[in-house]
Amino acid sequence: MASKLVFYYILMIILGSLLNPFTINAFISLLVIIILLFFSAMISGSEIAYFSLGPGHMKELKQSSGAKVDLVLSLLDMPKRLLATILIANNFINVSIVILSTYVVTQLFNLIEYPVLAFIIQAVVITALILVFGEIMPKIFATQRSIWFCFAMAKPLKNLISIFHPLSTLLIKSTSIIDRRISGKGHQLSRSELSDAIEITTDDDQGEKERKILQGIVRFGDIDVKEIMKSRTDVTAVDRQIKFDELLLIILDSGYSRLPVYNFSFDNIEGILYIKDLLLYLDEPADFEWQKLIKPAFFIPENKKINDLLKEFQLKKVHLAIVVDEYGGTSGIVTLEDVLEEIVGDISDEFDISEDELSFDKIDDQTYLFEGKTTLIDFCRIIEEDENIFDEVKGDYDSLAGLILELTGEIPIVDQSVRFKNFNFIVVDVDNRRIKQIKVIIDK
Repeated sequence: MASKLVFYYILMIILGSLLNPFTINAFISLLVIIILLFFSAMISGSEIAYFSLGPGHMKELKQSSGAKVDLVLSLLDMPKRLLATILIANNFINVSIVILSTYVVTQLFNLIEYPVLAFIIQAVVITALILVFGEIMPKIFATQRSIWFCFAMAKPLKNLISIFHPLSTLLIKSTSIIDRRISGKGHQLSRSELSDAIEITTDDDQGEKERKILQGIVRFGDIDVKEIMKSRTDVTAVDRQIKFDELLLIILDSGYSRLPVYNFSFDNIEGILYIKDLLLYLDEPADFEWQKLIKPAFFIPENKKINDLLKEFQLKKVHLAIVVDEYGGTSGIVTLEDVLEEIVGDISDEFDISEDELSFDKIDDQTYLFEGKTTLIDFCRIIEEDENIFDEVKGDYDSLAGLILELTGEIPIVDQSVRFKNFNFIVVDVDNRRIKQIKVIIDK
């Protein structure tokens, strides 16, 4: 107990030697510091409030009416002027706080013989007070109550804009000059860097879906039409020479809303038949001249980028294009749905084949029988393998048959076996240079 009393006694002596008499000037200065700290907090909070308004807040403001709403919207219409004014005013106030704090400290404390302690009080303590009460706390509050802050500070900010107009103009012009000089020198992120960033920032189930969409957007401009088109062997098309009743049977069997029309050869596409145009003529006889309903076709090269194709689809208001190779032959077709699926993933309609309806036979746990036209994505889903397992060898193909052609480098014969990793592919049926069926044996 006695030791504590001695400690307090010594402490009082030390403080007594450091403290000067409390004067009215020191009191007024301290009061002004508190008021300036409040102004600093309000201005700092208004910076966050005005520049963090989201679309929902903007919609709410524009649907409201009143003088304050008009004032807030007018401030938002000049963001550079507003930000420059906020920064100038806040810096003026903070500098004033530092100057007055130095005066108050020298008035209240006798620190001539203790320069280190003087530095700690004047620099560290004052800076901490400004950061906590003038920056951090008001910005946290403004983030949660942005609309309230905007309304509360609209009139003061309008007045400050008038007061600091010459200085803010100078600041805006000087920053504009600097911005123009360095605007072209910024680092442009490559697609691979963006892709890596997306991989890092997503890890949960919902993030996986978002990641695939973002990855699709990133690589959208790098994809050629050839990579997503439906090849000619899988396209349902009609010869303009057939009768109307034969045409209706093909339409019923295919389930498509548009069919390419050729003249004798699929390399001689004459146009596109829109099935909806036939609805008024369903009762016509077999010799009905349906050819008059053919619309012009839209032709594109294999190497066209799909982002350019999407723009052309929008411009021409069509949903289907005929893909031609370098010699003018028909390679296949591509639809608007094919393009959009590169971003959002598979889009299924009532005519699409679901995973459960895919044509394949599971002979045992290690042996399957697939159609050659089965896509590699569907194949991997069925056997529960990673979709990227064949990326290194599939080339430009996206079907099992294409994979076999890429692995062999030639058109295989029946019973020919091709091995890749733990997969043994056996060609079961080949028809007119087309691989129709493939047996797959998976070594576990």
